[in-house]
Amino acid sequence: MKPHTSDRIKIPPGFWEALRQLGIAAHDVARRAQLPLTLITEPAVTTAQYFAIWQAYSDLIGDTAKGIVKLATAFDTAKYPPAVLATYHARDYRDALNRMARYKQLCPPESLRITEEAEHCTIELEWLNTEQSGPPMLVGITLACLLELGRRGTGQPLTARLVEFSHSMGDVQTLEAYFGCPVRIGAKSNRLTLHRNDLDRPFVSYNEELLEILTPALDRSLDEQQRSRSFTETVKWIMKRSLTGGRPDIQTVAKELGMSDRTLQRRLTDENTSFKHLLTQARHEQAREYLADPSLDIKEVAFLIGYEDQNSFYRAFRLWEGDTPSNWRTEHLGTSSISEGRPGMPNFH
Repeated sequence: MKPHTSDRIKIPPGFWEALRQLGIAAHDVARRAQLPLTLITEPAVTTAQYFAIWQAYSDLIGDTAKGIVKLATAFDTAKYPPAVLATYHARDYRDALNRMARYKQLCPPESLRITEEAEHCTIELEWLNTEQSGPPMLVGITLACLLELGRRGTGQPLTARLVEFSHSMGDVQTLEAYFGCPVRIGAKSNRLTLHRNDLDRPFVSYNEELLEILTPALDRSLDEQQRSRSFTETVKWIMKRSLTGGRPDIQTVAKELGMSDRTLQRRLTDENTSFKHLLTQARHEQAREYLADPSLDIKEVAFLIGYEDQNSFYRAFRLWEGDTPSNWRTEHLGTSSISEGRPGMPNFH
């Protein structure tokens, strides 16, 4: 089950207008994405259609980096949806980023994880649907818009400390000029690292009255959405986000849920399951998804689901499937399409 009950993504009203300003017609994007022209007037699209639109824009604009900078700076703030608009009227940059991370849950498919440590603030981009990862253009736009949020909100030409991308992003010098910092390609994750002291900068666009109207409505929408997701599935989703390179413990998951580990254990018992059982399920499900991607080798799959060595993964997988990972992959690759949409792969349909 996906973290959200609906696979419908709202396209901001100003998206097509911003593309028009860049000389790209909406119908050209639809044709390039091999989608019906009626999509342009649709209020929401599927994840696959959403990714296809971004890939089409990337193809039409030419260089990924230039497309990122052009669109991030062209988009009219006033035309953002309420969940994003609220961030531009926050008290300061920190408040804005925290609101963005919170209300992003209302706008799949991406999510943001913010970490403050020493002089850094790191924002890592993750995908709510682990079966599909967004095109490079969408990754770049998402991180660029987070810096653009700070620049427009504070009225200052803020710069980042470091930007990391997991795949090629076109002209790196263009991105370095925009972000004002080094840009690293081939990283393990997509991350924006900011100067932590910038987070204290007040927003000139702060609007307390507007926030008093927007915040309760957005919080109600978020609460309704979270109630529609079972507690067990929520825990498993958090586990999957935390698997890479290690084994998430109950304290870590409980902290993300804002409760004690004892409360978490009790809630899971009430749903007739356990932390250990869900962790096994999460690893098993992720193993199947990753093995269905031929671009990942077995050793990498083992690491991605939290095993330090390949042998431990082999033993676990034999218990789950009664077969080796290699044999399972050979048998299922012919009928599986999970690998569609991986970064760096040609088909984003």
